[in-house]
Amino acid sequence: MSYQIIQVRDNNMSETKQKILIVDDEEDIVDMLKYNLEKEGFDVKTASNGIECIKVASEFIPDLVLLDVMMPEMDGVEACVELRKIDSLQHTIICFLTARSEDYSQIAAYDSGADDYVSKPVKPRVLISKIGALLRRNEIKSGGGDDSNIISSSGIEIDKEKYIVTVEGVEHYLPKKEFELLSLLVSGDGAVFRREAILNQVWGNEIVVGDRTIDVHIRKLREKIGDQYIKTIKGVGYKFVEKA
Repeated sequence: MSYQIIQVRDNNMSETKQKILIVDDEEDIVDMLKYNLEKEGFDVKTASNGIECIKVASEFIPDLVLLDVMMPEMDGVEACVELRKIDSLQHTIICFLTARSEDYSQIAAYDSGADDYVSKPVKPRVLISKIGALLRRNEIKSGGGDDSNIISSSGIEIDKEKYIVTVEGVEHYLPKKEFELLSLLVSGDGAVFRREAILNQVWGNEIVVGDRTIDVHIRKLREKIGDQYIKTIKGVGYKFVEKA
């Protein structure tokens, strides 16, 4: 039975296929992934290095990018940083798929704006299930009623539909996970969010990340919006602090 993770239906060709960009310099891996993903009904394009990735992504506007780390001309981490600067790709999920399993490689990937990190080798069915989970979660978080699209507190306004954070009149376009993390903290009305709750609500149960991932994203948020808004509760987690 085919795993149902796409929006397209055979009897309704007007519905749009979800789009995936595969970025890897190993042709056999690209061909294998492309074959399996197209068989599931995805619209797939490929690139062989970071520079080509940015060009294709800017035109294709994929729902998800599968990105290798080690590539010629521009590596995956550099490419991820550049992708996160493109306004039209703010909703795009970036998932690293790489043979590099060292902690520092994973930290660099998350620090650059990645949503997930998968180590090779991985079975095609497992990867497809992972992609399905990421895309479903992204659809859920992109929904909501009109009133729920705006969160405002203490000089910060978060537009969940446009993915814009305004801090004291200055607009910021944050990477997806930083945006979701800040939205969660601000929505708590001063409540302390434990690390376990942050992992579950921002990254989800299907994605395995560590405490260091949260710390990296908190540091990046503080660099962009200021230290005064997020307080560390040692041994527990983090909270949003309203300005006096």
